[in-house]
Amino acid sequence: MELKLVQVEIPEGSNIIIGHSHFIKTVEDLYEIMVGSSPQVKFGIAFSEASGPCLIRVAGNDGNLQQAATKNAEAIAAGHTFVILLKEAFPINFLNAIKQCQEVCRIHCATANPVQVIVAETDQGRGILGVVDGFSPKGVETASDVKARQEFLRKIGYKL
Repeated sequence: MELKLVQVEIPEGSNIIIGHSHFIKTVEDLYEIMVGSSPQVKFGIAFSEASGPCLIRVAGNDGNLQQAATKNAEAIAAGHTFVILLKEAFPINFLNAIKQCQEVCRIHCATANPVQVIVAETDQGRGILGVVDGFSPKGVETASDVKARQEFLRKIGYKL
């Protein structure tokens, strides 16, 4: 077994959701979740089959995000994984619906931070062991940090 580190590419102003699923119709069900949850979201989905033709299945409503999702899926190259890149919405608006999708087994991350995917490669194929999402903590928040966090959440409309 060999361990590999894959740096995923997140286009400017986008978020990424990486997960694991189990069936070819995943790409269609995830598409329906995205458009059904937010009419303004721009997104691209790439889903890697793990049997049969082992193709990367692609869907979405934004060609650039579809290409970027496909490039990331090719770099990760692990069966039954999916990559969703989205703009004009946040992952929080989709995560519960994605988790409820009957094919979805796991969400590895949902973020706009730099992401590294830790992949194990064997003679059979590749699998995601985990992700490095963003950076390590630099300390504990102070009172002014709490105030800044609360103001930010109100600015983007997630708190009154």
